[in-house]
Amino acid sequence: MKPSTELHDLIKSLTKSEKRFFKLHSALQSGDKNYLRLFDAIDKQKVYDEEAIKKQFAKETFIRHLPSEKNHLYKLILKALRAYHAESSVSGILKQEIKNIEILYQKALYVECNKLLHRAKRIARENERFYYWFELLNWEKMLLEEAYESGEFTKDLDALIEEEREVIEKLRNLAAYHILYSKINYVFRSGGYVRTDEEHAMVEEISEHPLIKGKNTALSRRAATICYYTQGFCGWAKRDWRISLEKFQRVKQILDENEPIKSDLPKRYIRTLHYIINAQIELFDLKSAAENIRLMRSLPGKDGFIGINIESQVFVASFLSELRLLERAGEHAKALELVPAVLEGMEEMGDRLHKENEIEFHYALALIHFGAGQVNKALFWLNKVLNENEPTLRQDIFTYARLFNLVVHYELGNFDLLEYIVRSTQRFLSKRQRAYQVEVTLIEHIKKLARAQDPATKRELFRSLHHELTPLLKDPNEGLVLKYFNVMAWVESNEQGVPFSDVVRAKGKAK
Repeated sequence: MKPSTELHDLIKSLTKSEKRFFKLHSALQSGDKNYLRLFDAIDKQKVYDEEAIKKQFAKETFIRHLPSEKNHLYKLILKALRAYHAESSVSGILKQEIKNIEILYQKALYVECNKLLHRAKRIARENERFYYWFELLNWEKMLLEEAYESGEFTKDLDALIEEEREVIEKLRNLAAYHILYSKINYVFRSGGYVRTDEEHAMVEEISEHPLIKGKNTALSRRAATICYYTQGFCGWAKRDWRISLEKFQRVKQILDENEPIKSDLPKRYIRTLHYIINAQIELFDLKSAAENIRLMRSLPGKDGFIGINIESQVFVASFLSELRLLERAGEHAKALELVPAVLEGMEEMGDRLHKENEIEFHYALALIHFGAGQVNKALFWLNKVLNENEPTLRQDIFTYARLFNLVVHYELGNFDLLEYIVRSTQRFLSKRQRAYQVEVTLIEHIKKLARAQDPATKRELFRSLHHELTPLLKDPNEGLVLKYFNVMAWVESNEQGVPFSDVVRAKGKAK
């Protein structure tokens, strides 16, 4: 059985200051510290090699119990990290405060306990941490009982019961919004933009929900961010970019006006910025999109925006956005300059890079290289998408990647292979009931183009394709293909005999 890499992954995720703290923390422990030697040995390995570890410590007694030594070290690292990050977040502070309250209560130091409780309640209230607030209210009721037994009746039990009812209601309200957000998130994660009647019905059901449609239905700022975020997602799924932009900007505004909550929800803030940027790209407000990309990249290191997960999220969101921005602007040569940094960042992230993001990067790299005239490299990245055996995630990208694949093989002159690829693509679309008229028209013309011999015939076929696509692309569902590949720019570039990138750039300037 392959050795577990969990300990190696944890050690490699540590920052320099976290490693230093772990060793200082360990110095306080008594007894043998073989685990520190094991820590240093694993830390030096780029890829975990358990056999090398066994060989290095072959003469040591502890190596005979390597699984238990690894488990012990893993727990010690987590213990040190808990201490290191104890006050780095609101939840960490409140956990500590609740533990302190429990200790003081057990020691019958009720006055001191009350002081801590009121301070913790203020923090929970200001940061809308309702779960902790509810737990603190339970402690307050216990302290109230102690006060009554001591003959103190200064506290109002009815007020405490009303406060508890209010907190429970806010918790329920927040949970309800989380459920609605999860539903709209599922629609997008599985298929991207809405196309089918079933998908339209799901989005419509969410957008018409009383908590989403009604006014003043969010009982907290946290709930309000989810409400507007979900509204923005609904607009995004329907391709209503202006509404989507407006709603996501409202989320950003709420978070900007409430720094403690913003610091506590860094990932939501980054995702919100990501959708603002991409809505601006769709609306061709490229200057504002570029400014927000710079804003996003300035976040790591600020309060609440610390850690590998934040750095990873900013890397993914900012580079995907910038590649998309440059591709839409027809600046494919500029986009190529980003490729080394993208590949380096993807390799550095390793398993932390989500499969969806990996697919998005590969597809973006295919588009960029195609636009820059490097069609063989475009095929290389496109094949990475097509070779993924992913049955549920982002089926929209897999569908349009197959159509883009036809264009790439045509440009490479692989006409014999195109006959097979066309049939394969038609079977794929038929199984998924995704053969829209744009797709049918494109496939039929590519079949004819692959058989055409002379340039005049080819040019006439491109004119025909242009003529048929023009009215089709006015339909929002049919025009969705343009979000994945600018098929009309490709048609016009072949029709006019000019580079694809030039046509895309001209269309971008016109918009």
